[in-house]
Amino acid sequence: MVTHPSILLIEDSPGECELFCLALTQTGLDVVLYTEHDAEAAFRHLEVKPKAEVKVRSSMTGEHEARELLSHLTSYSTSASTLASQPLPSLILLDLQLRGQNGCDLLKRLRADARLAAIPVVVFTTSDDQTDLARCYASGANGYVVKPGTFDELVHCTADLCRYWLTWNRSLLMAETRC
Repeated sequence: MVTHPSILLIEDSPGECELFCLALTQTGLDVVLYTEHDAEAAFRHLEVKPKAEVKVRSSMTGEHEARELLSHLTSYSTSASTLASQPLPSLILLDLQLRGQNGCDLLKRLRADARLAAIPVVVFTTSDDQTDLARCYASGANGYVVKPGTFDELVHCTADLCRYWLTWNRSLLMAETRC
């Protein structure tokens, strides 16, 4: 079985999820994207295996294909046999400010769980506050990225994040799962 790198995006704004998905399609990278909108749903997602996925393939670069992909973002569901074989995500992108919750609280829970602690977590937020930065690293973040201001910058940022964390970076999870 060939497994592709995957990202779990934890972001409570549907618009931000769509923008990230569109940016990911523009990178030309072959990545599976999962999305969750709150900390509890994300933690359950990691406990019981993913329920929905969006496959972003390098051949999907046109606007029509990107819109088609987005139309399936919330409606695509995998079969039970597929779910049983899905590995944990290769990378978690975590928004710091989730409705009524702080991303650092989820980050601490992830780091406390031995099965999930090795997954790289990058805080992907609009906050450029040094206090937030320090709190995230103290909670176990592997990286902290301030969301760019334009779509073109988001595409470049997404490509750089994916290439580093999914291609160049070596993690303990890679020793267990080969692509």
